[in-house]
Amino acid sequence: MTDIDYPALAREAGLPRVGARQPLPAYLKETWERRHFAMRLARYRIEAQLSQNRLGLFWVVLNPLLQAAVYGFVFGLIMDRGSRAGLNFIPFLVTGFFCFQFFSNSFNQGAKSITGNASLVRSLGFPRILLPLSAVFRNVYELVPMMVVLSFILVGFGERPSWTWLLVPPILFLFGMFNVGVALIAARLTVHLRDVTQMVPIITRLVLYMTGIFYSLEQVLADNPPWMLTLAQLNPVHDYIQLVRTMVLEGQEVNTLIVVMAFVGAIGFFIAGIVFFWSAEERYGRD
Repeated sequence: MTDIDYPALAREAGLPRVGARQPLPAYLKETWERRHFAMRLARYRIEAQLSQNRLGLFWVVLNPLLQAAVYGFVFGLIMDRGSRAGLNFIPFLVTGFFCFQFFSNSFNQGAKSITGNASLVRSLGFPRILLPLSAVFRNVYELVPMMVVLSFILVGFGERPSWTWLLVPPILFLFGMFNVGVALIAARLTVHLRDVTQMVPIITRLVLYMTGIFYSLEQVLADNPPWMLTLAQLNPVHDYIQLVRTMVLEGQEVNTLIVVMAFVGAIGFFIAGIVFFWSAEERYGRD
């Protein structure tokens, strides 16, 4: 009795392999059709996390405010005042920290989005990209009340509203595209190499200190060789934060390099993240 070549027979009959990776256009189409799943999952995650606290959703804003206060107290006392000379320090600090929270939480939660939902990945069929997207959506939802509170802080510390404030949402949209790319790359790497989970907090902390949250990179590096400031401005996280600060604070400036890197970082990481994550779609839930 001859053995039957079942895979060949299935291919001849036009039967798709179970769990086979879709072509990228079809994959993105299905992702778009099921986007509401990622959005609802993001909201449920927030509600589940905060439901046990008396202050509930107020912690969305209160937690980063308290962290910013601690960092501001420590760095505001021990740092050289020359690194923040001429700055409206409290709005400068809070703006930077709120925006950085958007990046760091998207990065951390995105990295765990597949490994932390293993049972869901193994039991249901859907584009796995929805899980990292849900992590970023979650942080978008949390960012909105933070930006509302930030507007009151800005006015309370003497910053006058202007039409440039209207440019903040487009900048944050670019920042969100960048965060999606980072979350997708981190999600796949974490599946293949679980040790990446241990590295994420270290990378986040390194980016925190390299981004100029507590000081102005432009002032600190002003007396150094120009290439050092140029190198620092190649960091897209710094560039998005600096763009937001320029829109809402007086005395902040951006150059062409910052604007270019903001667009390159958003589009480049967004596309690279999607392709990188999609190319391993068949492996999620198996590794």
